[in-house]
Amino acid sequence: MGYLTLAGAIAAEILATTSMKYSEGFSKLWPSLVTVVGYVVAFALLAQTLKTISVGTAYAIWAGAGTAVIAAIGMVFLGEAATAAKVIGVLLVIAGVIVLNLGGAH
Repeated sequence: MGYLTLAGAIAAEILATTSMKYSEGFSKLWPSLVTVVGYVVAFALLAQTLKTISVGTAYAIWAGAGTAVIAAIGMVFLGEAATAAKVIGVLLVIAGVIVLNLGGAH
């Protein structure tokens, strides 16, 4: 159940961060509301996740997955440059999460 709530926290954080882009500095109502609600849901679900998964593991997965997906959304859908440095950076974030989990972060 912990990984299911963690997946929900990641999805909510991705939605909130993407909406923040469209809020234009919180000057547009609906994207701003989605941003605030998304982050509240993300943190609530992350807090629930921490009941069953260690903070190091949960936060590494939450932050790493969110970073990787947001970077990919930026490059694929928002016209951000897909440079070699960005792609390598995303791969390193993913590798870091994997290493933390293989290293026994429970």
